[in-house]
Amino acid sequence: MSTPAHPETSSAGKRRIRVLIVDDSALVRSLLTDILRADPEIEVVGAASDAHVAREKIKQLNPDVLTLDVEMPKMDGITFLKNLMRLRPMPVVMVSSLTERGADVTLDALAIGAIDYLSKPKIDLAATLQDYSEELIEKIKIASRASVRALDPHRAATIAARPKFTTDAVLPKAPGTRQLRTTDRIIAIGASTGGTEAIKEVLTKLPPDAPGVVIAQHIPKAFSTPFAKRMNDCCQVTVYEAEDGQQVPRGSCLHSPRRPTSDGGTGWRPLCASVGRRRACQSTQTLGGRSVSLGCPECRPQRHRCDSHRDG
Repeated sequence: MSTPAHPETSSAGKRRIRVLIVDDSALVRSLLTDILRADPEIEVVGAASDAHVAREKIKQLNPDVLTLDVEMPKMDGITFLKNLMRLRPMPVVMVSSLTERGADVTLDALAIGAIDYLSKPKIDLAATLQDYSEELIEKIKIASRASVRALDPHRAATIAARPKFTTDAVLPKAPGTRQLRTTDRIIAIGASTGGTEAIKEVLTKLPPDAPGVVIAQHIPKAFSTPFAKRMNDCCQVTVYEAEDGQQVPRGSCLHSPRRPTSDGGTGWRPLCASVGRRRACQSTQTLGGRSVSLGCPECRPQRHRCDSHRDG
C-alpha cells in the first residue's frame, strides 16, 4: 500500500494539526502554506479565497484551526467569524494589517472569539522570515489547544452595536480628588497578543478607586491605542496608553504595548511608571512557564531600584 502524500500523523506519531488558510491574496495563501508545511506537526489541508469557499471546505476537510483574513470580497472576515462561532465554533487566528482600522476590526474579532492574530506578511519579509515563521507556527499550535465556546447572540449584538461615545455618559468615573491619590500598591498584569478579552474581564470588574494598574502586553502599538480607548469606554477606571515616567494614581490603568528597542528592534523596551515615591517597570517575560519582572536600564543603576524588583 502506498503512503499518503499528506499523512495525518507526524514522524513522532502525533496527530497533525489540520489548518485551513482563508485569504483573498494568492500570494499570502501560498506564503502561509509554505511556512506551515515546513513544520512536521502541522498539515495544511486546504486554502480558500473567500468566506463562501471557506464554508464549504470546513465541511469537507474538518480543520482544527483556521487562519482568517479580515478584509475579503463577498463576505468580510468579521461577518464570517460571527457565523462560524455561532454555528461551528473552532480556533481561529486572524491575519490583519497593522493599521488603526485593521486593529479596530481585529479587536472585534478577538471579542467575538478569535484566539489570536498575526500581522499580514510585509513586502520585505525576507529580512524577518524566520521570526515571522516561528510566530505563526507558535500561534497555530497554541490555538489548536484552545477551548472555544459558541458565540452568545447577545454578545454578538453588543459587539455590533459598540457605542461611539465616552464612558462618562454611561459609567461614572471616580471623583477627581480620588483620582489624584497615589498608592504604594499596584496591580501588574502581563498578557500575550490574544489576551485582550481576558484583560477586559479583569478591568471591567474594578471599582473606580481601585489601586493603579499597569499592563505589559505583547501587542503592537498600532493595536494598543484603539484597545486602550475601548477599555476606557467600558471600564470605571481610566485607561491610558502608557508614557514613560507617567504616574499611576488610584483609579487609573496604564497599558504598555511592545515598543521599538534602543537597537532598532521590535522587542520590549521597559517603561517606568511612578507609584507614589517609587517606580515600577512595565515589562514582563515568561521564563520556565513563570512570569517575572525585568529590570529596565533607567532603574538598574539606581540604588532604590524599581518596586517590582525590590525582592530580587
